[in-house]
Amino acid sequence: MILFFIGVVEMVIISTWTKAVTETKVIFSGIVTLVNVFIWYYVLETVINDITNTQVIIQYASGCALGTMLSTAYFSRQASKKKKLVGQS
Repeated sequence: MILFFIGVVEMVIISTWTKAVTETKVIFSGIVTLVNVFIWYYVLETVINDITNTQVIIQYASGCALGTMLSTAYFSRQASKKKKLVGQS
């Protein structure tokens, strides 16, 4: 079950990284990359230690899907709010 939550967190981090890179936030994108590599190391180690357990992969993939959806929804709402504020000025 821990890999489900790791998957959610990782995809939030990946979405944050993507936003940081597209906005050319150099230092921040580097820090996010560093954190993501450590997460991936943990995921890889966990999967390799229990390679025959497909439940581990299903949990991780489900967490990743949810994390992506949550991040996308959040950034989409932020962009909509920003557009409304700019339109009101």
